[in-house]
Amino acid sequence: MDNNLTLEDFQPVKRKKLMVEKSYYRSTFSTIIHVLKENKLAMACVFILGIIFFASVFAFLSPYDPDIVNVGERLQGISSKHILGTDDLGRDLFTRALYGGRVSLLVGFSSMIVSVIIGTCVGTISGYMGGTVDIILMRIVDILLSVPSLLLIIVFYSFVSPNIVTLVIMLSMFSWTNVARIVRAETLSIKERDYVIAAKSLGVSDFVIIIRHIIPNLASQIIVAASLSIANAILDESALSFLGYGVQLPKSSWGSMLQTAQKYILYDPLLAIVPGILILFTVLCFNILGDVLQHALDPKLNK
Repeated sequence: MDNNLTLEDFQPVKRKKLMVEKSYYRSTFSTIIHVLKENKLAMACVFILGIIFFASVFAFLSPYDPDIVNVGERLQGISSKHILGTDDLGRDLFTRALYGGRVSLLVGFSSMIVSVIIGTCVGTISGYMGGTVDIILMRIVDILLSVPSLLLIIVFYSFVSPNIVTLVIMLSMFSWTNVARIVRAETLSIKERDYVIAAKSLGVSDFVIIIRHIIPNLASQIIVAASLSIANAILDESALSFLGYGVQLPKSSWGSMLQTAQKYILYDPLLAIVPGILILFTVLCFNILGDVLQHALDPKLNK
């Protein structure tokens, strides 16, 4: 055997490894695309969410200011000037719905990111470490799950001024517990697999095992939990804004628009129908896409 091997001798093997890894990631992406194309309902959800997202982002293109009051045009019906009419203060309903979508989606995504990060960290540590650490962390989760979150948030708002940052923090404080329980349950299974046991026997640190072996194999569960977290955050934000504890007037969100519309529900039902339909479609689409992505990313469901 030639003992004078150089680094160049291993380049074909390295290139082959890179090609295999690239093929793996490409196949994963193509699997997602294939599942979305095969599922017409999922494609419809992507289309609806895309319209809502881009319409909210480009809301500034509307010729109307969402906060300027024009009493002379209050409670007008559908017309060429106002395609969805105006509210009780003469503000364009379509424009306020677009700007309200910004707030609702911002709160939903921000709360999802925070809750997924906290829930994933707590769930993996609890499931992987076990013992006393697992008992303490899960009892904290059980306590938070037993507390009526909306009621506690309302009580908390009695001592602080409501704003979007506070709202995201409060929603995240209670929503991460569901993510933690899902992640913990899957971690208990993953940590008993051969590659994790082999890594332990080789002296790999617990931190590296969690980052490189546990969390990457939780992708499907985390994605589904994230989609549900967005939907729940949008619902909770809408409920709090409807009760007057979320986004404060004159800023609009879908929940605050429902609060304003309740006084005119019989006279002008469109004021409640528009934000209500937007909330319904957004939450429903995120839930459907979560299930579709779970089937696309979970190998056990593709066999």
